Amino acid sequence: MPKAYVVGQVNFTNTVAYKEEYAVKVPGTIEKYGGKYIIRGGEMTHIEGNLERERVVVIEFPDQKAATTWYNSPEYQAIIGGRQRNAETILTIIQGI
Repeated sequence: MPKAYVVGQVNFTNTVAYKEEYAVKVPGTIEKYGGKYIIRGGEMTHIEGNLERERVVVIEFPDQKAATTWYNSPEYQAIIGGRQRNAETILTIIQGI
């Protein structure tokens, strides 16, 4: 079964609240559902196109079902508002290899 990747593209509207309400809480939910960070921020060098987000996050899950289960889990849904209130995000689950 192919792995799945959650790709997040983020622009912060309130960095302090984002960290307090979301960023410190989300790693435990990801680990519980078999996920691990591949990319969590970091310096970016744009070489083509126009990326209109200041931060990129990639999380690897064992498969698409695990990624979807994590996203819909009670643990994640309890903190998702902290992200939605304090950042503009694009979030996508992509099946990989």
